[in-house]
Amino acid sequence: MRNVTPKENFSLPAIGIAVALLFGLILNAFVIINPGQAGVLSVLGKAQDGALLEGFHFKPPFVANVDVYDVTVQKFEVPAQSSTKDLQDLSARFAINFRLDPVEVVEIRRTQGTLQNIVSKIIAPQTQESFKIAAARRTVEEAITKRTELKSDFDTALDARLEKYGIIVLDTSVVDLNFSDEFSKAVEEKQIAEQRAQRAIYVAQEAEQQAQADVNRAKGKAEAQRLLAETLKAQGGELVLEKEAIEAWREGGAQMPRVLVMGGDQKSSVPFLFNLGDVAE
Repeated sequence: MRNVTPKENFSLPAIGIAVALLFGLILNAFVIINPGQAGVLSVLGKAQDGALLEGFHFKPPFVANVDVYDVTVQKFEVPAQSSTKDLQDLSARFAINFRLDPVEVVEIRRTQGTLQNIVSKIIAPQTQESFKIAAARRTVEEAITKRTELKSDFDTALDARLEKYGIIVLDTSVVDLNFSDEFSKAVEEKQIAEQRAQRAIYVAQEAEQQAQADVNRAKGKAEAQRLLAETLKAQGGELVLEKEAIEAWREGGAQMPRVLVMGGDQKSSVPFLFNLGDVAE
């Protein structure tokens, strides 16, 4: 049986350690950037130009590290306060949807560092300034009635301010918009006054329509009375003629003529004949 020398016993652990070191060196020399990420390579603490985008990248082992940034859509709610053109207090809360420009993450790393710093040091103060610009262009009442225009001015100002920091604004929304208690009370009183005015207009229109209806009914009644008077006048003339005929017969002794008589309603009555002598008797 062959004896193992102490030298041979020492070489086996050394080989194992060397393999482990080599494997660790290989792992430390590469970095994988996943979709939705961007990396910044720093060598001995100094950020290198050129962002590491999605894929497999080499980095100097042991002396370099990679800061990985999430470049997918982020959402934060940011409060803001301002005064309107008529010096009314106005406060709001905005939901900001944004993402970091992957190409600009190196500059972001050098100037801002973490995402939390970006929100607190860049997005929050720029949101405040953009809201001041939008609110100062209109009165507090216009901020209510023209809310879409207020948001449009805010978006324009915020886009221009954040773009230079490598922050891309995708969308904003007004989560809340509040006014002072004094203005809220004034708005309520104005609405009540407008409702009363509208009610008064409605009552006046209703009275006018009722008066016109009364006039129309009076005209119709007068016309009916006129027609009735004409009818009665015509019927009175016929009776006079009949009376004159009877008196002429009595004086002349002639035979009583036969008279055709119509009923009062010509549409429904039936004509009939009778002797005037019978009437005279």
